[in-house]
Amino acid sequence: MIRQAIPRSPASAALLIEFAQARGVALATCLKGTRLTMSALRNPATEVTAQQELRLIANTVKALDYEPGLGIEVGHQYHLTTYGIWGFALISSPTLRNAIDVGLRFVGLTFAFCRITARLHDDEVWLVLDPNEVPVAVRRFVTERDSAAIKNLQQELVGQSVPLRRVTYTFPAPIDGIERYTEILGTAPVFGADENTLVIDPAYLDEPLTQANEYARALAQSQCRDLLNQREARAGLSGQVRDLLLADPTQPLTLEEAARELHMSSRTVRRLLAAEGTSLRALTNEIREGLAEELLITGRMPVADVAHRLGYTEVSSFSQAFRRWKGLGPREYRAQVSTGAISR
Repeated sequence: MIRQAIPRSPASAALLIEFAQARGVALATCLKGTRLTMSALRNPATEVTAQQELRLIANTVKALDYEPGLGIEVGHQYHLTTYGIWGFALISSPTLRNAIDVGLRFVGLTFAFCRITARLHDDEVWLVLDPNEVPVAVRRFVTERDSAAIKNLQQELVGQSVPLRRVTYTFPAPIDGIERYTEILGTAPVFGADENTLVIDPAYLDEPLTQANEYARALAQSQCRDLLNQREARAGLSGQVRDLLLADPTQPLTLEEAARELHMSSRTVRRLLAAEGTSLRALTNEIREGLAEELLITGRMPVADVAHRLGYTEVSSFSQAFRRWKGLGPREYRAQVSTGAISR
């Protein structure tokens, strides 16, 4: 799993809600199933789990009919200041190359859901975005959002509009044109590619950044390191339980079995999971929902076999659970994805 248990600041969730409401989505629709409130999101001390933000994203894109380009619009609103101390660490870096290195080192402090890696190809630097560890229905959104945010941050760091050499996406082009993509990204993306990439001109990598400051850089990086360590320390048990659930999804995991595997008492496991804002039941449903999406979309497995693979003894129980998660049954969901009504 991609940093799914690491808490994050509420800035990204609040930004998305503001965007959704401007598009006519009701606040209650956005927050459904997240256990978040606007008063909590206005408090900078609040920590939002990745799963809560993913649920918020899923609610929003569903309410807006999975419209292509939503992520581009939202990502365009992310600025260095949105990211707190992580953004300050980038601003104070000596060069864009160094800022990229620092950004990737502490990427767990960002709101990215794509796994981001940097590669050198001849004279080009590729930032590769892999969204495959988040639910299928939101992959296009998070890829668009993360790529547009990266473009914004690059421009703010350099202090001018720095053209990307190339942008590629694995998903298809929207039927109503790509003008807004081109406007925000500074270049027309190539759709239907093998990877999601942002290709940076290396000529800009070693240019001095205007706000570089060695003392501020060292201080900001130290604070990033401390904050990431603190958040990871609070996130550990959820990740371990997810690993246990993924080890054999066909066998329901009981609290007693999890406790035995983790060398803890059942009471301790329950208490620590509650402190992380989750439970064994919630984690089980999260894993089942993600696996159900993958099995229904990427293969031709009958619904009954999908249910068995996820540990359900009755297909009807699986269908009811899936309808709670997605608002429609598994067969209807598969049909809508295959026709493009729901973006993959």
